[in-house]
Amino acid sequence: MELAYIPSPSSGVLYLGPVPLRGYAFCIIIGVFVAVWLGNKRWIARGGRAGTVADIAVWAVPFGLVGGRLYHVITDYQLYFSEGRDWVDAFKIWEGGLGIWGAIALGALGAWIGCRRRGIPLPAYADAIAPGIAIAQAIGRWGNWFNQELYGRATDLPWAVEITSSADGRMPGTYHPTFLYESLWCIGVALLVIWADRRFTLGHGRAFALYVAGYCAGRFWIEYMRVDEAHHILGLRLNNWTAVLVFLLAVLYIVLSARKRPGREAVVEPGAGDGEGPAADAGKTDGGAAGKDASAEDATDTDDAGKPGKSEKPGKFEKSDESEGPAEPEESKDGAGSAKKA
Repeated sequence: MELAYIPSPSSGVLYLGPVPLRGYAFCIIIGVFVAVWLGNKRWIARGGRAGTVADIAVWAVPFGLVGGRLYHVITDYQLYFSEGRDWVDAFKIWEGGLGIWGAIALGALGAWIGCRRRGIPLPAYADAIAPGIAIAQAIGRWGNWFNQELYGRATDLPWAVEITSSADGRMPGTYHPTFLYESLWCIGVALLVIWADRRFTLGHGRAFALYVAGYCAGRFWIEYMRVDEAHHILGLRLNNWTAVLVFLLAVLYIVLSARKRPGREAVVEPGAGDGEGPAADAGKTDGGAAGKDASAEDATDTDDAGKPGKSEKPGKFEKSDESEGPAEPEESKDGAGSAKKA
């Protein structure tokens, strides 16, 4: 008899009146917001503008969702296109089923489009958002808990997850909570990337590659524990082989990139260092006013010889000197003045 376990929700949907709030979708949305928030802070610290990460995420997130769903449907096509299945279910993303491999691949394509429109190097953007993506995955994995899916072999450990649903071939019982293992692993990967980025000043996509390699290392052993239906190649699940291949590619990229382009990008967003944008425009206005004031002051300054500044016209000063000079003696005024009148 199990003394302790993690209970599963009786339903993955909560209703606010007629509005359904699905736990799976809710976790995905929270994860996206956290990733953008953290990515924005890291982007600003690298010299970029505030808001750029969110602007590019408008491209990356939809592409990522489509890519994640496509990968899941293609690799688990029997769930939607086999006999007795309804292919329309392939579009019901809220019921679960996103492949991280497809999400990252197509999400990168969307990010590339957004970066290209802004003249930003994609590797620099990827480095900034890498830890945020890992944390987003950690949050998103709890959506599998709401759907009672992605669990491992049966166990009576105190942290086992209780599965109560019998839909889609599930057998009620207590199992390894592989969704929890992956969630904790992703948090560890995020911390690793943040530490390594500060310690070694990673750039040119190496922080992102480290996230990919770290995630794949954990995904391999976590995937090996899962018992849900999957395609196998040479005794290993398809996602195990994918994790191995992507891990090797990420490590190879880190090595080659470090040799070819050591250090970090000096500029990540064109014009950001020049102070363009609303705040800079205000500064330019203030600076212009200050410059005018300074010019006005310079115009009234005189040099050591008492001569007017270069912006003043000598003719005007000569005229002013004549009109404001000391009064002439009375004799001169009377004599000269009378003679002129005569």
